[in-house]
Amino acid sequence: MDSYSKRKNIVILIFVLVGMAFIFKLFSLQILDKKYKNIATRNVLREVVNYPSRGLIYDRNKQLMVYNQAAYDLMAIPREIGTFDTLRLCSMLGIHPENLNRELQKAKQYSWYRPSIIARQISPENYAVLQEHMYHYPGFYFQTRTLRRYAYNVGAHVLGYVGEVNRNMLNSDSYYLMGDYYGVTGLENTYETYMRGEKGASFFLVDVHNRVKGTYDKGRLNVQPIKGKDLVTTLDVQLQQYGELLMNNKSGSVVAIEPSTGEILALVTSPTYQPEEMVGRNRSDNFPKLAADTLLPLYNRAVRAMYPPGSTFKMINALIALQEKAITPRTRFMCNHGYHIGSFSMRCTHDHEFTLTPSIARSCNAYYAHAFRRTLEAPQFRNVREGYEKWQEHVLSFGFSQKISKEFSEELSGLIPDANYYQERVFPHSRWRALPIISLSIGQGEIMTTPLQMANYAAILANRGYYYTPHLVKEIEDETIDNEFVSRHYTTIDSIYFDLILDGMEHVMSVEHRGTGAGSFVPGISILGKTGTAENPHGADHSTFIAFAPRDSPQIAIAVYVENGKWGSTFAAPIASLMIEMYLKGLIQPSRKNLEKRMLESNLLFPDEPGFVKVE
Repeated sequence: MDSYSKRKNIVILIFVLVGMAFIFKLFSLQILDKKYKNIATRNVLREVVNYPSRGLIYDRNKQLMVYNQAAYDLMAIPREIGTFDTLRLCSMLGIHPENLNRELQKAKQYSWYRPSIIARQISPENYAVLQEHMYHYPGFYFQTRTLRRYAYNVGAHVLGYVGEVNRNMLNSDSYYLMGDYYGVTGLENTYETYMRGEKGASFFLVDVHNRVKGTYDKGRLNVQPIKGKDLVTTLDVQLQQYGELLMNNKSGSVVAIEPSTGEILALVTSPTYQPEEMVGRNRSDNFPKLAADTLLPLYNRAVRAMYPPGSTFKMINALIALQEKAITPRTRFMCNHGYHIGSFSMRCTHDHEFTLTPSIARSCNAYYAHAFRRTLEAPQFRNVREGYEKWQEHVLSFGFSQKISKEFSEELSGLIPDANYYQERVFPHSRWRALPIISLSIGQGEIMTTPLQMANYAAILANRGYYYTPHLVKEIEDETIDNEFVSRHYTTIDSIYFDLILDGMEHVMSVEHRGTGAGSFVPGISILGKTGTAENPHGADHSTFIAFAPRDSPQIAIAVYVENGKWGSTFAAPIASLMIEMYLKGLIQPSRKNLEKRMLESNLLFPDEPGFVKVE
């Protein structure tokens, strides 16, 4: 009996243990493990991301520049896709079946359970038609998005464009999901974290045909999106429009700054493109065309193109010479059709003596060669190299050879070579001398600057020695503006010297003083300017001009580069004067309408089209 009882107990124990194992497994599957519950829930529940409206963009006068328009993305969850009529769906979407199959394959590679975008940016009209037929397409549904729209269709490089996130963005920022959009360039990129807002989510019950039957749990789980913050830019949209018109059919750039704040009033780069070209389903066709265009419409010349400053740099050399006591306002230098030392010759058009003010008005090369040499050889320096290092220190304080605005990720720094550069290339086996680098005296040689830096230089002259960091955003909704934008940056030049330079710049625009910019004189406006010719080894020289106005309480500082325009007085000075007049007066005076017409119609790019001007 004892043996039988033991065997019976063992069998009972085995059954109990097996039963308990089954009970535990069932408990685990039904209570602890959410996998099957989630699968079942997914069959009846759909989570839809609610994308926030992107922040709006305004100009400085609160005129709307960029707004949103509703659009729709067709989404798909690969696991839920049933059999469907491919050709019919493609016909309604207006896409090729190969494109549809490619997107579906990408979606499967990404995730069988998570939604992916199959067709992007469907118009409200097409959406209305498609929505009625979606019950034929299980696993597919629509998600509401927004497209950017432009009230003025200008400022493409400033505003930037929005595109789909790439793999790097997905890996670096958990905010983004596959198919999300973000600001790729311009302000859309720089202020992305402000403008994108915060996502929400809605939960819906769906039937076996993937049709929405209502909200889940009365919407208690829904999260409302928070719209992106609006930007008020520093741009004057009318001035931006006018600048783009004046630069039509020309290569180059215009940058205008309000000296008292550092706010950028206009930033024109030409050739350009229309912002609408980078929106919607046409972007995939337009981008390759723009990228392949030999005129480089995607290239932001205002912050990336580097040019010699030419004669516009003479004022900074005069200021440094004054600061280092190398010259005085009454110092005279002879110009005998140039600066001639031994076999070296720097040409000039004059044949008489100059003091400081007329040297600026008439742009005498010889004067600045003498002044530059005196600066580098000044008695307070042990040698020319030390004099050059002091000269470079002064130049750098004007914002050259550095990126001066963090709002442009693509900005280049330009070049003011340091002493080691010349030690290695010019004086490797000889003592330093001024003559081999004398071309720096007239803004040539190795000096390279951007139009943004030159506009900032004009603002420094207007402010008599300081500048605010140039910037494009005036206000961010409910945010404090960056402290950097309201801090002054002082140059190493004493303010007492600037008015001496400004006298010369005022005479540049004077017929009486035979100034080089007199042809762009504007009645009733005190414009102080300086023309320049930036040497170009690949063709006609570039026309350049910097200016500000009025002399007292300046409201606008400007730099203009017109590639292959040759003389500063031919294109750059007229364009700058017209923009200054338009900004300060709101119109162009009748006496200057012919000049305006010539600038608007001048064509430097297309020989076979009207208005072509051949510059040699």
